[in-house]
Amino acid sequence: MPTNLPPDYYEIEKRFREAESSSEKIALLEQMYSVVPKHKGTDHLRADLRRQLSRLKEEALSARRHAGGHTSTFHIEREGAGQAALIGAANSGKSALLAALTNAEPEVSPAPYTTWKPAPGMMPIENIQVQLVDTPALDRDFVEPELFDLVRRCDQALLIVDLQADPLAQLELTLRLLGEHRLAPAQGSPAQATEDRTRRIPMLALANKCDTSEQDEDFTVLCELYDGPCPLQPVSALTGRFFDGLKQWVLAHLGIVRVYARPPGKEPDLERPFVLKQGSTVDDLTRKVHKDFYEKLKYARVWGGGAFDGQMVQRDYILNDGDIIELRI
Repeated sequence: MPTNLPPDYYEIEKRFREAESSSEKIALLEQMYSVVPKHKGTDHLRADLRRQLSRLKEEALSARRHAGGHTSTFHIEREGAGQAALIGAANSGKSALLAALTNAEPEVSPAPYTTWKPAPGMMPIENIQVQLVDTPALDRDFVEPELFDLVRRCDQALLIVDLQADPLAQLELTLRLLGEHRLAPAQGSPAQATEDRTRRIPMLALANKCDTSEQDEDFTVLCELYDGPCPLQPVSALTGRFFDGLKQWVLAHLGIVRVYARPPGKEPDLERPFVLKQGSTVDDLTRKVHKDFYEKLKYARVWGGGAFDGQMVQRDYILNDGDIIELRI
């Protein structure tokens, strides 16, 4: 059966044969795969491209291990107040969002499958920073198993869909692939999580490319058609529309509190909070400040919504977001 390949395929294939670096070859192979039509006549070609892609990625990973240890490219060192993975299909705009929201400079291209390894960046939200991790395109045919391990380690997952390219199908496929790897939105059933060991984390679906008010109606239609546990939020990597709403959702679902130290006789530094998990106590704070405070604490005073100003509290006092604490030793 004839393959009937489009002209784009042959152009990309020519660039692939001329490519010298492994990263360039991998990116071009992924582009070639993406333009091959799906039918019986291309089954062998698609399988061959997957084998080549798998071999090149393994060779690149082995080379990195040989050069500098055994750390996987999918292990991103955690920084900031939390870590959120950007997940989605090719051309949904994950890299563009990372570039727009952080100081990172990932390669952003209209060509699909430009990102083939995770890339981190720090997103400022009020007086903290949250680490965003751009990930390779989510594709059932050659998705890396380590990608799901990365998501499992994150505090949140931001599911990116292209509002102008069948976003409902993209979102449903993304949730299905995550579900097959025991990853699901935190809004799901906790009982099910216990039974099948599903890792449930806060997930937000971002309908990217809602660039102007003209696209707002498209988002409204998507909301009417979608009936799932993952909340929806419009966003535009191009214009920055709805970035404030995105950041506030991320902050609200990190499960943290920000606490400010007040040195005796001085004003607290409200620009540099101590970031703790919700439910943390004064005792937990002392461990983070310095071991001397943990070992020698005499008492603590708190200013905040959970107590009257300057109230003396015990080590087991549960801290609230925005609390100001004075520790005495």
